[in-house]
Amino acid sequence: MKANKSSGIEFLFGITALLIFQLLGEVSVRLLDLPIPGPVAGLLYLLVLLLVMGKLKRPAPESLEQSSLTLLNHLSLLFVPAGVGVMVHFQRLQEEWLPITVALFLGVLITMATTALSMKFLMRFIEKTPDQRTDKKA
Repeated sequence: MKANKSSGIEFLFGITALLIFQLLGEVSVRLLDLPIPGPVAGLLYLLVLLLVMGKLKRPAPESLEQSSLTLLNHLSLLFVPAGVGVMVHFQRLQEEWLPITVALFLGVLITMATTALSMKFLMRFIEKTPDQRTDKKA
């Protein structure tokens, strides 16, 4: 029983931290009139904090990891509002199916190309193991 109470508290600490970063993002986007969503800015702040913690050899808080994993496990529930929106605007989708399809297709192609180029660029920074190096010294 005590483990459940402890894990529940850990989850609350983690979700509170995530919501605080979202709030920081919202406030900074509105104050600075930035053209990005507040939650995205908050995630960037969280990323910077985690990178700094990594450089200082400090692990991410267990509560943050636990709440993030719990949210990821229930991610499918977050798509329910989008599905309801599709049903509400079904008539509009019937009228404008071609531009929507073209936009989705181009968006997927651009995303795939960007991901591939990013991966190719980032692979340069991954240290190769000794047997993968071409400049082996005898």
